[in-house]
Amino acid sequence: MDDLAALVMLLGATDVELTGITTSVDPGGRRAGYVRHVLGLAGREDVPVAAGAEVSSTTLAMPGGFPDDERRWPEPPPPAPSPAGAAARLLDGSIAAGATVVVIGPCTNLGLLGVEQPDVLAGAEVVLMGGWFELPRAGLPPSGPEQDWNVQCDTSAATVVLRQAGALTIVPLPLTYRVHLRGAHLERLRGAGSLGRLLAFQGEHQGAEERNGELGLAHPALPDDLLNFQHDPLACAAALRWPCITLEDRRVSPVPAGALLRFVDDDDGRSVRVGIDVDADEFAEAWLAAVEAAGSAARVRPSPARTR
Repeated sequence: MDDLAALVMLLGATDVELTGITTSVDPGGRRAGYVRHVLGLAGREDVPVAAGAEVSSTTLAMPGGFPDDERRWPEPPPPAPSPAGAAARLLDGSIAAGATVVVIGPCTNLGLLGVEQPDVLAGAEVVLMGGWFELPRAGLPPSGPEQDWNVQCDTSAATVVLRQAGALTIVPLPLTYRVHLRGAHLERLRGAGSLGRLLAFQGEHQGAEERNGELGLAHPALPDDLLNFQHDPLACAAALRWPCITLEDRRVSPVPAGALLRFVDDDDGRSVRVGIDVDADEFAEAWLAAVEAAGSAARVRPSPARTR
């Protein structure tokens, strides 16, 4: 859900050029099929898509599973598999062109690139959604690094990225708990064309299935009409340097703790930028405006059939 929210946001944000999208832990290109479907709704079939690694490079297994397509997609998209190595080639080309790589899922593809071509990763600017430094602020659900799915499902790849990426910004999970998709946003989403309607459809299903409204009622720092957390859109906001997110320079090292991986402050660690604060209302308005802009652009863009 929040991957979709991030993608639509980028499609509508100003001064953004999407050079490519890769998917990870993506057996048979199922996630890539979702991406192609969304790009089709936006009239953006020009954006390259590559299905990447099918399993975690740490466990050699698929972490988690997929919700039934019928619960997320009014018309279930077909999978879109890619040849072996396609994701690495797309990342390599994007980095060479000066793109910022925003990691809103497991680090698997980028970690494999760092093993195969460490000089390429060393020249990359990376923004990572993930990492755990401290507990969430008061009033949010109590949780720990085990909830940090992006990092924990492929700790080897996350370690490679933390150690080798040329410039790294981390948007940690406790911060992303402070930005929300809400029931109050549904009216604007439904008015934002097919992309907004898809976000509203998925948001309502996500909120109901995970009982997030009950979570909101139980925690005073959450809205009562909570549908989902906007983890990945906030990472994209950091990549776009939106003023709603505050970053600070820190030195950080990866520290294994059994099967888990934590990022800790360390005077001898590498220099990174870390998200430490967010104006949640400002972010929500900017995100909604970007979704509406993406919907408007999709409505006025000629369809491929009309441009032949």
